Amino acid sequence: MHGTIYRLDVRPKLPQRLERLAEFAGNLWYSWHRPTRSLFARLNPTLWQDIGHSPKAFLRNIDQSLLDEAARDSAFADAYDLVIAAYDAYHAPAAPGSAPALPEGDRVAYFCAEFGMHESLPIYSGGLGILAGDHCKTASDMRLPFVGVGLLYRQGYFQQTIDADGRQHAHYADTDFDLVPIEPVHGADGRELRVSVAFPGRTVLCKVWRARVGHVALYLLDTDIEGNRAADRNITHQLYIGSIATRLEQEIVLGVGGVRALAALGIEPSCWHVNEGHPAFLTLERICRLVARGVAFDAALEAVAASTVFTTHTPVAAGHDHFSEDTVRTYLESVFPELRPHVEAALALGRLPGALDFNLTALAVRASRAQNGVSRIHGGVAASSCAPLWAQIDPEDNPLGYITNGVHVPTFLSDRWHEELERCIGQDWTERLSDARCWEAVRAIPDAKFWAVHQALKAQMLHLVRFRVRRQQLRADGSEAHLDRLLKLADPEKPDVLTVGFGRRFATYKRATLLFERLDWLREIVSDPKRPVLFLYTGKAHPADQPGQDLIRRVAEVARMPEFESKILFIENYDLRVGRRLVSGVDVWLNNPVYPMEACGTSGMKAAINGVLNLSVLDGWWGEGYGGGIGWAIKPASQALDAQRRDADEARTLYELLQDQVVPLYYARNAEGFSPGWVAMAKESMASVAPRFSSLRMLREYVERFYGPASNRGRRLAAQDLREGRALADWKARVRAAWKDVRLQSVDQAVASIEHGGSVRVAIAAALNGLAPTDVVVEIVLARPGASHASESLERWRLLPSPQRSDSGDCVYALEFSPQSCGRIDYRVRAYPSHELLAHPFEMGLMLWL
Repeated sequence: MHGTIYRLDVRPKLPQRLERLAEFAGNLWYSWHRPTRSLFARLNPTLWQDIGHSPKAFLRNIDQSLLDEAARDSAFADAYDLVIAAYDAYHAPAAPGSAPALPEGDRVAYFCAEFGMHESLPIYSGGLGILAGDHCKTASDMRLPFVGVGLLYRQGYFQQTIDADGRQHAHYADTDFDLVPIEPVHGADGRELRVSVAFPGRTVLCKVWRARVGHVALYLLDTDIEGNRAADRNITHQLYIGSIATRLEQEIVLGVGGVRALAALGIEPSCWHVNEGHPAFLTLERICRLVARGVAFDAALEAVAASTVFTTHTPVAAGHDHFSEDTVRTYLESVFPELRPHVEAALALGRLPGALDFNLTALAVRASRAQNGVSRIHGGVAASSCAPLWAQIDPEDNPLGYITNGVHVPTFLSDRWHEELERCIGQDWTERLSDARCWEAVRAIPDAKFWAVHQALKAQMLHLVRFRVRRQQLRADGSEAHLDRLLKLADPEKPDVLTVGFGRRFATYKRATLLFERLDWLREIVSDPKRPVLFLYTGKAHPADQPGQDLIRRVAEVARMPEFESKILFIENYDLRVGRRLVSGVDVWLNNPVYPMEACGTSGMKAAINGVLNLSVLDGWWGEGYGGGIGWAIKPASQALDAQRRDADEARTLYELLQDQVVPLYYARNAEGFSPGWVAMAKESMASVAPRFSSLRMLREYVERFYGPASNRGRRLAAQDLREGRALADWKARVRAAWKDVRLQSVDQAVASIEHGGSVRVAIAAALNGLAPTDVVVEIVLARPGASHASESLERWRLLPSPQRSDSGDCVYALEFSPQSCGRIDYRVRAYPSHELLAHPFEMGLMLWL
């Protein structure tokens, strides 16, 4: 054909009988409601697969005749009506008298750089985003007054291909926003809502979009709009872009633009959750708004911090963004003109002792009053890494605690287990996720039935594995004969081969290649034809992470060795869909990070709730979840060892567990073709992990420990024109000025021995340097000899100010007390500032030991 080609987009028209399909396609509720997704797939299964499970894109590309035929199909109409009923019931107003998760008027604003709801909205890269998606979905399930704020990336994370030599290639494609479940937000004037941020030398406009996540609104900022110069249109173009300058601009747009978008919408959160350091600039925007009203900077900081929650997700230094102070100063003076007289104070919030850069984690910690890691182990690691921010406090005592992550069970539990749990627990099982008694029914499922469900899921997974591996092999000009050889163990018709899965980011600390530490031993494990083993690897390395890409090459290299051919497969382009298939279909989920570098590791939870057994280093969540009979634990080697020795020791444990326990138990089969011991462990894993590690439990903890208290603190400090916020800031300034000259001295002679029930009197003279006795707590800490920090104390006793004065005129704190413990006890005396408005006793980071 010759001549000019004109493109015409002919859109299918929904029949009136099916018109609400468009509504379903526009609400990410479908990402955890399987009947809704099944409804779309039923119309055209091939197109549904080809379109990547995106309902909006599906409705734009389906043949009109299929829609018309479905409208006349009574069976389809029945399924459609069931989805309508479920959708309307879920989105109906709360029943009168039901207890709200937060009091009337409270609202949480949750800021994050990425959100992983579903593969149809590709604005995520990994665990942080998927956790944020689960947080939003669970907030919707709980009907929590909650909004999310993020960035709308035109390119999201990259698509991955692996060539014949195992090299990763990153491919980026622009997302057509008409084909994803988002919509522009309009202001009161009916026009598309835009907010602006003044960068050095120009103003950047941000368009506001909304994604509907059940009851929750997720607002996304987009700078790729007319009116912005080309470079500024690229600010939100790509997730985790390599340019440091653009990364800084992204994070300013997220934090500052996000606050301004909520203000433009009339949304007034009572609690602000900074999820990882990327959105931390939101705290400066909120401070700036108060300073513009005439509030002093320090008082504004107290009012803002009181209602701010900060969660840190990574112990890896590279995960904590930091920028040149000079660069940040330039941006602060432009973005926040009201803060120009206070720019040094603002910069100080992001300064770590001994460092020259502006650190967003430091800013987030100093501008919040509730901070947490995401597992018990990670909480301790994060408290240690942030210890310089509370310089005089032992890391074990500082305010940074933990709330262990959880997973959104309705999203990650497979279809078949959904159906089975409805049968054995009841239709309302999702409302009782955290009730351990509810999960007792799993233990009563007949072994043969439990195994049949797992084998069906394994076959489903292996179909996907074969499809992906076939595609990547044929792209590299592989032959059909070679493909048959590669896939001989990945047989969905006979899914009886022990299959071990490893799926996550290929960061070096996750040690994807630990399994290859001793290839001779691994060869011995996998070479028994009567007990074959298949290892499935999948994951992406950041395009700028060459060591991570080298790990992928190493997996491909070992997989090509004749003795490991067909026994090790790498599945390219890891995404949520592949992840869901693997965590429900493999037999064992492998995780072997360097201890204690795994913050949480929620993929192991997803595996466990699907009856998959974990084989993991005792790090992250597994340090809490592991118990006898639910999987296997690799005890971390001593941290005093060098990396080579540590890896060798932990690889030996991994081989021993595989060879002596995992493989023999899997193949200890009965006449029915399965291992009763294996099934018993899988049941126990599912029943014990699901109620403890669901996102419902997690979010309830956030509400009770952080969101509710932060909302109350924020209201209290902001009331009456920040009366108490100003008072607290003034008090802190006075304490900081005086503290360096506060001194303690013992008044009484120490008592060496008493009988149990006897008493000891302790009196301490305190030179308070102008502070009032009520400004300072003096405390006795009792501990066993050798205790390294106060968190190991047996007892703590607070001394009381007395009318007595020391010879030098100092205040005397005294107490006569009877120790409750027996045996040898050491006791020490410490002092620290105290005020009723402090969120944590050691918030100021000041402490003096005698």
